[in-house]
Amino acid sequence: MITVTAFQWVPPFAQGVVRDMRVRWALEEAGLPYEARLLGQGEQGGPANRSVQPFGQVPAYEEDGLVMFESGAIVLHIAERAETLMPKDAQGRARAMTWVFAALNSIEIVAQDLAGMDLFHAGESWVTARRPQVEARVKQRLAELSIALGDRDYLEDRFTAGDLMMTTVLRILRDTDLVAQHPNLVAYQARCQARPAFKRALDAQMAPYGHA
Repeated sequence: MITVTAFQWVPPFAQGVVRDMRVRWALEEAGLPYEARLLGQGEQGGPANRSVQPFGQVPAYEEDGLVMFESGAIVLHIAERAETLMPKDAQGRARAMTWVFAALNSIEIVAQDLAGMDLFHAGESWVTARRPQVEARVKQRLAELSIALGDRDYLEDRFTAGDLMMTTVLRILRDTDLVAQHPNLVAYQARCQARPAFKRALDAQMAPYGHA
């Protein structure tokens, strides 16, 4: 049985965006059963979790002696087993993997920077000085993503792991109006989140928080 680590509870602002959501969604798309090992308060940085996630984070993935961490790596590992996430042809696979890394390295890195300011440091003097520059960088990346997507339904000619990852990254900005400035990104995100596998994954993540 596949085991995925997740938090037993997180504050409301983090509910639905913790990175185990990506892994749960990939597993649901792949039709692979799994169980969640929920970490209580204080367990995240404990030795048991660090034995599978050396940085004391979630998620970690365990299956038949294989232990993995980092959500992008885990999603790609799952995608290799599911044509719903990874095309069979070599070029299609390469393109899907490219978008996974683009989501993590080109979009998430700036989106997370902005979200961290707003959620944890709002009102601090250094944030007041730096936030406009970070927001401008997010806007630039979203504009570039919007152009790349164009009028297509997905980043490539069909839904892939790249869309899964990009959608979860766009959700980081849900407390801003930045994605809303690009109607094609709004429609794209809604389209991906309408997939039944997404709903199952979200329901599973939210259930321990009292949202069953």
